[in-house]
Amino acid sequence: MSEVVKVGIADMNIVHSPNTIRTTGLGSCVGVIIYDPFLAIAGLVHVMLPDSGIAKAQKEINKAKFADTAIKELTERLIKNGCKKLHLKAKIAGGAEMFSFSSSNDFMKIGPRNVEAVKNALKSEGIELLSEETGGNSGRTIEFDPNTFLLQIKSVNQGIRFI
Repeated sequence: MSEVVKVGIADMNIVHSPNTIRTTGLGSCVGVIIYDPFLAIAGLVHVMLPDSGIAKAQKEINKAKFADTAIKELTERLIKNGCKKLHLKAKIAGGAEMFSFSSSNDFMKIGPRNVEAVKNALKSEGIELLSEETGGNSGRTIEFDPNTFLLQIKSVNQGIRFI
């Protein structure tokens, strides 16, 4: 019998088929799925912020919280679970602008900055991004099935979609 493994904010986990993996509350955060289609193993990380540089003063940082550290950590965990880096693929969702600011200051645009940072981290790890649903101004819930490679995306404004 399969189960749905839930991933919280600034958290990550890995599942093996037939289990699926889900995260809720993706506003400006980005949900990153990295999976090995040959082994039907998938990892999900719920990225909150683009760069761990703001947390450098801390001795221990939550690697799942930041795009630059989260992608690397999830990739390492997948490899420890038998995945081959060469086979890894990615899908992403989230990165919305949940609040409208009158300022043109890009620093306040966390959603787009998170998306850009996630894409850069995936590229630096050599992981192909197959599909994405990012931006907009609606929150999302995502669930990934490592058996079908389908990412289900739910949002209030657009219902359910698959990428």
